This record gives sequence, C-alpha cells and structure tokens, in this order.
Amino acid sequence: MEINIRKAEKKDVPDMLRLVKELALYEKAPDEVKVTLAEMERDGFGPEPIYKAFVAEGEGKIMGMALYYVKYSTWKGRCIFLEDLIVSQEYRRYGLGSKLFDAVVGACKEMGVRKMDWQILDWNEPAINFYKKYNTVFSDEWLNGSLYEKQLKEINV
Repeated sequence: MEINIRKAEKKDVPDMLRLVKELALYEKAPDEVKVTLAEMERDGFGPEPIYKAFVAEGEGKIMGMALYYVKYSTWKGRCIFLEDLIVSQEYRRYGLGSKLFDAVVGACKEMGVRKMDWQILDWNEPAINFYKKYNTVFSDEWLNGSLYEKQLKEINV
C-alpha cells in the first residue's frame, strides 16, 4: 500500500474530525468531542492558526493524522505538544503511526525545539508500546491538571 504523509490542508478537516471521533470512541469517551468542523477549520487554517497537522493519505482517503502545536516552556523554550496521533483502526499495522510520528519529529528538528510532549492513557498498552520504541521518557512525577468549561465558568474573574 502506497502512503503519502503530507501537511494537512483545510480540505482535510472533515476527515480529521472523523478521526478525532474515532479516537474518542476507542478511548471510551465519544460524547466528549465538542469541537466543531468550523472551529477546526478556523483554528488550523484561519488567519491565526494555532495548530498544525500531518495526514497519512492512501487509496484516495485520509487514514491517519498527527495534530500538534507549539507551546512554551520557561525552562526549555519552544516545545511541541503532540495533541493526537491517530491511525484509523483498519489501517493500523502498516507503519502509518511511525511515519506520522517521524513527520512531527522532523517538524521539531526543523523548528529547533528542545522538547516534544504528549499524553497517553495509562491503559492504552498498544500506544505505550508504540512510544517505547522511541526511548520515550515516561514521567511519574507530573500530574495533569485541567479546568474544563464548567470550572472555567465557575471562576469569578
């Protein structure tokens, strides 16, 4: 199977959202996807894009994607956060995940960042094993903190 890894374009957003929903279903949280097609188009391809992505394309369709953005560390400087690396279930085991991950690593090198971060659910053994191939440093020191829409609304500012 011939696969092309390329930078995502606005026309890819419907497929990217489909992949996000597929991932949410796999992660047992299908109702948690609140982002809309219009938001993804604006946020990735509008006048002030806040994310970038690569897609894996083959057989005339989008089979996977890697969505990332620049973040800033006061200790390390510019870093990349890999928000999602998704390969559609039927196309796993063809090396698409590695190709997408390598594309993001290439973007890191091109930008000269000092660090790349991502999160993995602790029960997702296939993902954990995938990232172990890259000598990933898994942290047991840091906890993830979040304020969701409900909590943000409750804070008086």
